[in-house]
Amino acid sequence: MAQKKHKPEEIVAKLRQVDVLVSQGRPVAEAIRAIGVTAFTYYRWRKEFGGLKSDQVKRLKDLEKENERLRKAVSDLTLEKLILKEAASGNF
Repeated sequence: MAQKKHKPEEIVAKLRQVDVLVSQGRPVAEAIRAIGVTAFTYYRWRKEFGGLKSDQVKRLKDLEKENERLRKAVSDLTLEKLILKEAASGNF
């Protein structure tokens, strides 16, 4: 079965839809089936995006991308520093 990639805004909307259905008295399992995802996916989404609004989710994703980019830059600079230190000591 092909996996569908959901955007963070769609995930928040689906989580809210489940909340509405549950508040109307439908069982959680039935509400999860209504949004078209598995129970595992629903609980994973709820853990990650639980109480966030769509603008907060977008900001979170942007910060995660920025964090990943900065981590890569730091690791590259650290590697260059180690190479230069070794070359300066004459161990090449």
